Amino acid sequence: MTPDILAALQQAKADKRPVVLATQLPGGEQCLLPDPNRSAALNEAAAKVLHSDESGTFTVDDVSWFLHAHNPPLRLIVVGAVHIAQALVPFATPCGFATTIVDPRRSFGSDERFPGVTISNAWPDEAMDEFRPDSRTAVVTLTHDPKLDDPALDRALKSEAFYIGALGSRRTHAARLGRLRALGHTDESMARIRGPVGLDLEAVTAPEIALSIIAELVAVRRGSPLGVRKKPE
Repeated sequence: MTPDILAALQQAKADKRPVVLATQLPGGEQCLLPDPNRSAALNEAAAKVLHSDESGTFTVDDVSWFLHAHNPPLRLIVVGAVHIAQALVPFATPCGFATTIVDPRRSFGSDERFPGVTISNAWPDEAMDEFRPDSRTAVVTLTHDPKLDDPALDRALKSEAFYIGALGSRRTHAARLGRLRALGHTDESMARIRGPVGLDLEAVTAPEIALSIIAELVAVRRGSPLGVRKKPE
C-alpha cells in the first residue's frame, strides 16, 4: 500500500466515510472507491460491497479485483432511557450496533439501568451535534416529550442517518410533523421519519415494541421490502 493510499484511507476513517480498498489481482495496483476516474462498473461493485458489508473478489471489465469494505461502525442513538430502550439494547448489540442512550434525566439515563452502555446526559440537540450521525447511524426517539424528541429529530433530519424512527401514535406523529415543519423541514425531508416507529407487529409490551424497531431497522439496512413503507392514501 502506497503512503498516499494509506493516508487517504485513514482520512476516510476519520471522516466516517465509507470507502472500498480495491486491489487488482494479480498485479497489486490499488485505489479507493468510489472514484469518478474509475469505471462505472467498478464503482457499482464497490457500492454493493459497502451495502452488504462483505469483502470479496470480483471480476469487473475482465479484470479481477479484491474489494475490501471499510465502513464506519454501525451506531444506534436512542433518545429516551425508557423501558423500551432497556429492551432494545439487547437486540441491537448482537446485530452489530454500538448503542448510545441519550437522556438528560439522570435518574433515567444511569449506569444502573443501562450497564455497559454508553450514556449521554446532555440535551438531545447537544448530544446529536456531538455524535454527528452518519450514513451508518440509526436514530430512534422514545420519550413522547417534544422537548426531548423534537430537537433530536431536527438534528437527525439534517444528518445522513440511514434510519430515523419516533415512538408515538399516528395522531402524535402528525402533531410532531407540524412542529418540525415550523422549524423549516419539508414534507419530503420528514418522510424519512418512521412514525410510528417499527414494523406493524401489533406490538404491545416493551420487548415486543423493541423487537418491531430492530426488525424494521435491519430491514431498512438490508434493503428488504419489509422496510419500505407505503405512502398514506
